[in-house]
Amino acid sequence: MSVHRVADLFSGAGGLSLGFSSAGFDIAFATDHDSDSLATYSSNFNHLSAQMDLSRGTPRSVASQIIDCAGEIDVLIGGPPCQGFSLQRRGAAVDPRNDLLLRHVQIGLALNVKAILIENVPAILGVRGADHLAKVYSLLSRKSYHVTSRVLQAADYGVPQLRRRAFVVALRNDCCDRFDFEAPLHLPDSYKTVRDAFEGIPSPPINYEVHPNFKNHQRRRVSELNLKRLSFVPEGGGRLDIPEELRLPCHRKDNGHRHLDVYGRMSWRRPAPTITAMFDSFTRGRFAHPEEVRNITNREGARLQSFPDSFIFTGDQKSVARQIGNAVPPLLAASVARSMLAHLSPRDSAVDLGKRVASKRLKRG
Repeated sequence: MSVHRVADLFSGAGGLSLGFSSAGFDIAFATDHDSDSLATYSSNFNHLSAQMDLSRGTPRSVASQIIDCAGEIDVLIGGPPCQGFSLQRRGAAVDPRNDLLLRHVQIGLALNVKAILIENVPAILGVRGADHLAKVYSLLSRKSYHVTSRVLQAADYGVPQLRRRAFVVALRNDCCDRFDFEAPLHLPDSYKTVRDAFEGIPSPPINYEVHPNFKNHQRRRVSELNLKRLSFVPEGGGRLDIPEELRLPCHRKDNGHRHLDVYGRMSWRRPAPTITAMFDSFTRGRFAHPEEVRNITNREGARLQSFPDSFIFTGDQKSVARQIGNAVPPLLAASVARSMLAHLSPRDSAVDLGKRVASKRLKRG
């Protein structure tokens, strides 16, 4: 029996692919529009990856390209851009990137896959995503897929970080059982902590070079004033611990301001807060080292996302931080992948014979 073949759209650096691969899926193809993310992806995986703008062309033409490159696909996974659904969203109320959610599903249907996975911010399952998800659910229902969605906490699955993400799983009725997500593997009192994540990693070189034994482990240049501010902040503390005369003017005026995590240090004894695309600066959140007067490094951020040290990121420091912060934690992805694998029927079934015929027709069309 052969394993299920996966295409990863909007792949980013490859957190979903790494998790699905570790669970036993065969990643056959991946694509992203960002060149740095794709460079990271291609340097860590041996299978085919390509830079594509998935907003162009028809879903059928995109599916044909994928099949021509990688052959038939059983499972489509991906995290379409989430900025339009995020609670931190700024700018126009209507974000055209939100339409990529439906497009992701349309491409999966054109590929005639057994299963489609969508990963996104929790807000997608609320008011902000309601209209878009209604279209997705309606289309999937008409095409005989049943859909299950849930917000999962990454720390429940061994990730040393408090990170909530939404997952939507659609399984085709003719080849899949009813789906449910894996039960949590950890309770809050057994969550992995920052200390667990940073075990065995030394301080980065003080000369701002990359550590010779740990790739992407490099100090960030920080102003002397911000270093002085941080020196007053204890483990687990934040900007309110900074003497008033050293605080930013806006912070002096409003001690009740909700952004109390800025200039914050992580706690050794707890999971990290959510690692964002801007974790490269402790002025943006609780991203300072628990005790050293510095920001955490990209390698430390990658560990908090559950990437192994062997996974090397490509690009400048800011680009790498963005790739890490936007990634799906591989351990969380692996949990969802194991659940999907348990519910999928064997690949060498009569259903797949019909699917191969459909794929050939798609190629000719």
